[in-house]
Formats: sequence, C-alpha cells, structure tokens
Amino acid sequence: MTEIDLFDILQGQVAGFLLVLTRTSGIFFISPFLGSLNISYRVRACAAIVLAVLLFPVVMKMYVVQVPETTLLYAFTVVKELFIGWLIGLVGYITLSAVNMAGKIMDMQVGFAVVSMMDPTTQQQTGLIGTFLYNLTIIYFVITNGHHVIISALAESFRIIPLDAIVWNNSFPQFMIDLTAGIFMNGMKIAMPVTFAILLTNVGLGILARTMPQMNIFVVGIPMQLMIGTTMISMVLPFYILFLDVVFNEMYANISIALKALAP
Repeated sequence: MTEIDLFDILQGQVAGFLLVLTRTSGIFFISPFLGSLNISYRVRACAAIVLAVLLFPVVMKMYVVQVPETTLLYAFTVVKELFIGWLIGLVGYITLSAVNMAGKIMDMQVGFAVVSMMDPTTQQQTGLIGTFLYNLTIIYFVITNGHHVIISALAESFRIIPLDAIVWNNSFPQFMIDLTAGIFMNGMKIAMPVTFAILLTNVGLGILARTMPQMNIFVVGIPMQLMIGTTMISMVLPFYILFLDVVFNEMYANISIALKALAP
C-alpha cells in the first residue's frame, strides 16, 4: 500500500476519530484509578474506545477537524494528542505522589522502614503506612467521583486545546517544576504530625538516657516509637480525609492550568 493510499484512508472522520481516541487513551496510562495496573489493559482499551465514541460527535460540532496532509505529520499529531491525554493523568499522578512520600517519611519515623509489601496498584515495594494511605486516598478519590472529574477534564481539553493545535508555551516547564516541588511540600504537611510526635519522643528518650544511663534506651525506644506513631496516625486520620479534599481541589486546578499552558 502506498503512502497516498494510506493517506486517503485516513482522511475525514476516520482520521479525526483516531486523534480523539489517541488523546482519550492517554488518561488510561498513568492517571489515578483509571490508569491503575489492577485494571486489565483490555478493560482500559475498551473504556478508551467508548469515551472516544461519545466525545467524537461533540468534538465535530465544536470545530472542523483539520487533518495533516502527510502521513508523517499525521503521526506527529498522534504523538501530540497522546501527550495531552497523558499529561492530564500525569498531573493527577504527581499530585497524589505526595501521599506516597508522606507514607515513606512516616514509615522511617515510626520504624516500619524495614517492612515492605507489594503495592498492587504500582507493582512496587512500598511501606506499610504508605500503602495504607495511598489505598485510602484512591478509595476516597473514587467515592468523591474524582475519576469523573478526570474524564470531564479530558472532555474540556478538546475545547481548550483543539485537535492538532497544541502550542508549547514558556510557562509550561516552570509549571511542571512547581508541580513536582509540591510533592515534597504536601508530603511534609501530611507527615508533620507523626514526625513532630516522634521528634518529641526522641527528645524525651534522650533526656531519659542521660538521667538513667543504666537503662537500655533501644529496648524502650523502639516499642515506644511504634506505639506513639500508630496512635498519632489514628488520631490524625479524620483530619487526613479533610486534607485530601484540599489535595484533590489542587489537582483539579493543576490539570486546568496544565491544559491552558499548552493552549493556542
């Protein structure tokens, strides 16, 4: 088959639908819940096709899709559309990565750093507290219809960035830097109560070791850190749910900022 024949096949609505499908499939690679490895790739592929079928008539009513004139340009456009869908999921993934970081900090402070388990959502070894907090975050994310917001952001992206109309703005790299820096800021905020409690415990144990040198501080300190750490986690858990609302709202705002940073 020649290049001209292939280009003729990809003309019109078929080419436009493939571009919509490409952008739609991007959110199923890395976005929270929708891009989870627990979900079969067949299910994710079918969901992407269904979303593309639903969104394609809406996109066609918004504007006339201009298909590139050559196969090479069309392939380059496919890559750009995949990047937009992938970016929506990436922003959500980076925002929720603060939960994993907070869990690792608390694992080290409490004493669970030597214990790890397989996280089925990422297929990686993670700590006990980190796995618990992240799974709790995903459950709350689904309960509050966060995955619906991701899909709504995908639909809105076709209005903000038309097909084959992405523009690289200078503000986008700085936005990604600030977004990545937010992982450390939010992670420290989540882990701060447990970290501060363990710090006070270590200070008290240090004073106790100076006043009672005959006491084996390691025998007393490790169980005390476990007890105080787990107690603090149970105490701050209701407030953690409230903090997740702030994190989710920040994630939704960052998705909108990311799309506008690439808008023409």
